[in-house]
Amino acid sequence: MWQPGWRDEIWAQLDQKWDLIVIGGGITGAGILREATRAGLKTLLVEGNDFSSGTSSRSSKLVHGGFRYLKNGQVKLTLISVRERERLLREGRGLVIPLGFLMANFRTDRLPAWLFGVGLTVYDMLALKWSHRYYDSPGIQELCPQLNDRELLGGYRYFDAETDDARLVLRVIREAVRQGGLALNYARVEGMIFSQAGQVCGVQLRDLEPEAAGRTAEARSRVVINATGAWANELRTLALKNNIPRGGQLSPRLRHLRGSHLIFPESKLPLNRAVCLWHPTDGRPVFAFPWEGVTIIGTTDVDHGCEALTDPKISLAEVEYLLAVANYAFPCLNLALDDVQGTFSGIRAVLDTGKADPSKESREHVLWNENGLITVTGGKLTTFRVMAHDTLRAARTLLPGRPVFNPHCTVLETPPADILGEAPLGGAARLRLLGRYGADAPELIAAAPTGELQTIASSPVLWAELRWAARAEGVIHLDDLLLRRVRLGLLLPQGGIPCLDSFRRVIQAGLEWNDLRWEQEVENYSRLWERSYSLHCLMT
Repeated sequence: MWQPGWRDEIWAQLDQKWDLIVIGGGITGAGILREATRAGLKTLLVEGNDFSSGTSSRSSKLVHGGFRYLKNGQVKLTLISVRERERLLREGRGLVIPLGFLMANFRTDRLPAWLFGVGLTVYDMLALKWSHRYYDSPGIQELCPQLNDRELLGGYRYFDAETDDARLVLRVIREAVRQGGLALNYARVEGMIFSQAGQVCGVQLRDLEPEAAGRTAEARSRVVINATGAWANELRTLALKNNIPRGGQLSPRLRHLRGSHLIFPESKLPLNRAVCLWHPTDGRPVFAFPWEGVTIIGTTDVDHGCEALTDPKISLAEVEYLLAVANYAFPCLNLALDDVQGTFSGIRAVLDTGKADPSKESREHVLWNENGLITVTGGKLTTFRVMAHDTLRAARTLLPGRPVFNPHCTVLETPPADILGEAPLGGAARLRLLGRYGADAPELIAAAPTGELQTIASSPVLWAELRWAARAEGVIHLDDLLLRRVRLGLLLPQGGIPCLDSFRRVIQAGLEWNDLRWEQEVENYSRLWERSYSLHCLMT
């Protein structure tokens, strides 16, 4: 699967009649591909950039019930989210990991501590499990000594989960492909195909892979689904081009919100569990949590404007906002700009209801059928399975045989515990590989030369993972590999750029790049990282 020549094979098949075409290779599109393929539908997924290159690799990495949504009265969303969190914890061991949280209560909080306790009680009841407990100030300090002891009143311990969001997307896609679906990255939709009745019945595609010389194709299907998230309006415009008044706007409208994060080395901000607190300036919830050997603080929630960028960047105001809450919560650490290892930002689309506070807009997903194009957008990483089922049910009457989509099927396949055999790996590394790679894990290990079951620098990533990703995971550009397949661009200082010489042999062998292509990719990656993941561009 996805061996050399795989893209040529898919492009040669695009002119067949499809039951379903899914546009968008994030978690929503991946979930739809998985469930449609499971139901026996001939399904094609196309993505204009790389798989998970948009919001689905730039989330807060949390698989959570959305405790804060209770504050906005979104009980149904929270109920669905906590149930999906529990399902993912059961089925995605090693990829979806339980994470302890401390909800710290400070003097500056605008809501009383007892109200947090009521909310957590409801939260646990919705999940059908009791996991929270109250601690006084000394008790919380014992669990997290770095917290601000002068302002700390107490707090609660509870549990949610975290994941590698990009790996979750890729695992879902690969399981769908293994079952017969097709998925193609760097295949941009440049136009819609319409039936005589004016309904969308296919797409016009252009290949953006550098060596493909801009080849094009048309793909037709019974149903076309727009699962492009923040880019949904671009495709809606293509489908409604004859129905939008000149100078007019699409209705209903989407609001683009940017969420940004700071990444700290574990040595600068050492945490063994997540800390949730309310920002002393505006009362918004902010998280600080350990992830893959670094510590992340986020997220912001600001209006991004109309243009949806694949690689947005944090603003100086957001940096100051997050540093302020970090130093309020952990004053003994004296965190400064120089301590920030990197940043990442993502854009999420929500239904625009005109609320002054972006954080109060609903995170529930929405569905529209416009001229035959079914659009799904909004929602959360945690609820992708529910979104997939809702979308497919909306398309069911248009699909052959009116298929039934079984909500009781597992989200992720569960490989047997002994699938890795006698590989010389510790328990944590075994669980990591099974979670991230599922059924591919044995082949990954078998392809690793002696010595490559060791970790790379300060990260938990194995050299074998780097080799496997380059060889077999649909990588087109260096940023696909370092920012999404193995995440070294987020986990290592300077995006891993100082390590590229040591990576070169493994990567070039897997991707069959000559020296010129390697140098071009390094230059492009370095420029991208400086522009969108570093603080350097804000400080100059």
